[in-house]
Amino acid sequence: MSGIVTLAILSVMLVYVIMTYNGLVQVKNNVAKAWANIDVLLKQRHDELPKLIDTCKQYMQYEQATLEKVIQARAQVASARESQNIGALGVAEGALRAGLGRLFALAEAYPDLKANTHFLHLQERISGLENAIADRREFYNESVNVNNVRIEQFPDLIVARMFNFPRAELLRFAETELEDVDIAKRFG
Repeated sequence: MSGIVTLAILSVMLVYVIMTYNGLVQVKNNVAKAWANIDVLLKQRHDELPKLIDTCKQYMQYEQATLEKVIQARAQVASARESQNIGALGVAEGALRAGLGRLFALAEAYPDLKANTHFLHLQERISGLENAIADRREFYNESVNVNNVRIEQFPDLIVARMFNFPRAELLRFAETELEDVDIAKRFG
């Protein structure tokens, strides 16, 4: 009789470990999927930015510094994206958003550029990508939070430690993205 009870207890424990393991694998893969969704949008924006910059160059001969800042920020985002360095990506994203904001603000001073349908289409496309990236960042951080909570909660933490489930890093905003926007400064 004690053998049956022992076997039943071991069977319940085994089922629990398997179910917990599978749940942790699903949560970990949700983090990877959320990152992949951000990566797709970052790649699309990365591909669109040179077209926008080339269009702007035709009109903005005196704004080279702004264009160069956008180009540098684009390179930093690409580097962080390729290396999956979440911390560096947050900082690079802040620099790129600031550069794009300044570029779009400066475009107001160029009526021919503002009237260019190619520029307007690219501006709209990049703005749409920015909004989608913001949504995906929120989803990614929620997935990371679920992952990190699961691997720290008892009794799941036992299985997480047995199988070395890692913590994931939140995608944080750069300090500049948390500050109030100074519209006058964007035109200066």
